Amino acid sequence: MFNPKQMQQLMRQMNIKQENIEAKRVVIETEDGKIIIENPSVVKLEVKGQSSYQIVGEERFEENINEDDVKLVMEQTGVDKEKAIKVLKEVEGKVADAIMKIEEEKEG
Repeated sequence: MFNPKQMQQLMRQMNIKQENIEAKRVVIETEDGKIIIENPSVVKLEVKGQSSYQIVGEERFEENINEDDVKLVMEQTGVDKEKAIKVLKEVEGKVADAIMKIEEEKEG
């Protein structure tokens, strides 16, 4: 194993630059939603003009919810936006299931 000083010298010889980046959170957008990393520790490595990032932190996932679906659920059930989004997430974005679930909750 290298000690920290040897590692820094080796990185200089290989022209590798390392930079710590202050960040409050990191958001990675995917087709299905967003990966959100809270309280991240971010390190940027630059090798031969290419940048690479190492991110460590508290991860959570937010699904994409279609805004038109949210509006439809709100109109059909009379619930507020927060409730519509919450139930749509619970039923994996299925509008009909969300409406039925809300109506069942109202009756129960």
